[in-house]
Amino acid sequence: MPEEPKPAGPPTQMASTLWEGDLPTTVKAAFGERLLESACYVNQNFFVVQADAVIPLIEFLKREVDFDFLVDLTAVDYPKRAERFELVYILYSYSRNERIRVKTSIADGVVPATATTVHTTANWLEREVFDMFGIRFAGHPEMKRILLPEEWVGHPLRKEYGITQMDNNWVKENLGIESGQ
Repeated sequence: MPEEPKPAGPPTQMASTLWEGDLPTTVKAAFGERLLESACYVNQNFFVVQADAVIPLIEFLKREVDFDFLVDLTAVDYPKRAERFELVYILYSYSRNERIRVKTSIADGVVPATATTVHTTANWLEREVFDMFGIRFAGHPEMKRILLPEEWVGHPLRKEYGITQMDNNWVKENLGIESGQ
């Protein structure tokens, strides 16, 4: 007889370990209390910083430690948290052959600073985060949608945006079809 599924409980917490070494020590010395955590999860090192420290840290990592490529930028939506969104910047150093993440949390409606002043690759990445989550970036040179049409209503990766939800008006007006959902 097959085993019955266990009832769903709260999600498990990420089991990270303290990241120790020269780089976390250097960053702690430079950023002090604005550095909230230096940790490692499944061999992936990351820093958690206050929101106002993200761009200075990314610039520091680029200029002083040679993390010269912004690989990706994304967000995670935690609607029950006061600081609803977590921004995750993934950086890579060619000379070190190493990847790290920089994370911060922001409340809905907060407009974090753009990373385009440090990495030009942030341009399209920030536009994607805006398009999917509705997070705008202060100082961004062209803050507009990149994946969806400008007239699209909503931001599909927000938790309140259901998996089958779409802008039915846009679909009907522009594609001339009724939603099949």
